[in-house]
Amino acid sequence: MLLSNILKEMDYQEKTEMISECEFDVLALTASNIDKPSCVFVADTKYLGDLKENVCMVCTDMEIAKNMKLSGWKKGICITEEPRMLFFRVHNFLSKSKDYSYSRQKFETRIGKNCQIHEFASISKNNVIIGDNVVIEEFVVIRENTVIGDNSIIRAGAKIGGVGFEFKRADEKVWGVEHAGGVRIGKNVEIQYNTCIDRAVYPWDDTIIGNFTKIDNLVHIGHAVKIADNVILVAQSGIGGRTEIGSDTWIGFSATVSNGLMIGRNARVNIGSIATKNVEDNSSVTGNFAIEHSKFIQNLKKINS
Repeated sequence: MLLSNILKEMDYQEKTEMISECEFDVLALTASNIDKPSCVFVADTKYLGDLKENVCMVCTDMEIAKNMKLSGWKKGICITEEPRMLFFRVHNFLSKSKDYSYSRQKFETRIGKNCQIHEFASISKNNVIIGDNVVIEEFVVIRENTVIGDNSIIRAGAKIGGVGFEFKRADEKVWGVEHAGGVRIGKNVEIQYNTCIDRAVYPWDDTIIGNFTKIDNLVHIGHAVKIADNVILVAQSGIGGRTEIGSDTWIGFSATVSNGLMIGRNARVNIGSIATKNVEDNSSVTGNFAIEHSKFIQNLKKINS
């Protein structure tokens, strides 16, 4: 795809300038690990170091474009005053196009053997795959582009594959970002009552729940979160979009994990904690904002002494 052609189809009115335009297959963020030619936006110079080899087209402003050229960037650049807005406008436009690369092909929903699905569950007629021996209780909602592995349990009221909370401000309005991705739930997963799991934003991407992971009541999991195997998420915890959680990790009661973080293997985000930074493997964090647990206890002792 060429960005200039897409903008013409959109009848995009804002001023743009193309420099060394290159074709791309997908839209992505600078932090996305994909192996396809991609178009991204850069609205701050601090993200220039995140550009991957697969990035061949960048939407950015004039000053950042100058820095890129001085640094030897030889691929495509689209200069605009609001690169983030242009990028997501293009995303919304392409998400509605059947020709968009990696768009999801329609198929009739497939349900495996020996499943127990309550008559009051709502399952999309298309683009859902449910494995064998799956239990789906009453008032569960499962949207398109969802895969559920064998022996998993979805308790009453859970919502899987809904549109995530991603909005942008422009022209004194607030407008939503299309969610064109999916959700992949592994084997032997249990998702308890009234939990919500959002689907990913981009059509090539999924929100992922690993095998044997257990998710308690009223948990929110944002778009494109990647949760590995054997993770436990306790009630009322919230995981911000694009966060990755390593295997065997514990997220405590009412804990909050900010978006885009890396939570390591065998880690603990303890009860009520608010994690705003990455958490290393085998570590335990506590507090608001969360710090290493032993330091939190030391500080608490000083306060109480």
